[in-house]
Amino acid sequence: MICSYASTPEKVFKLDVSVGHLTQVCESEEKFRALAATPEKRQDWFAEDDMLAAAQRGLKPNENQCIAFKIPVMFAESGKPDNAYLADLYEQVSFLGDLNRQVSRLPDGTKVKLVVKD
Repeated sequence: MICSYASTPEKVFKLDVSVGHLTQVCESEEKFRALAATPEKRQDWFAEDDMLAAAQRGLKPNENQCIAFKIPVMFAESGKPDNAYLADLYEQVSFLGDLNRQVSRLPDGTKVKLVVKD
């Protein structure tokens, strides 16, 4: 899961770019930071167990990378072994934003064919 967090003076939002969903997570940055220190929120917001499992497989992104998926997680087929890899963070967010835009008006469960062009 690739997520980005942004805040206004009063609220903190989470953008889950893997499925194109924006949600408010806290009323303030101070509350966000306090809750982010708890095991429950680290798991919920940052998928900490998944991150640790990826690190055990050698996937340790630097500050410009993220864990990406050859088959994006919005697709049912994404659960295949060896689907994860390290990607450039900005390229991946751009790709997923474009992909989410293209499928945003399709009903859940619609069959799609993913074609990647240079």
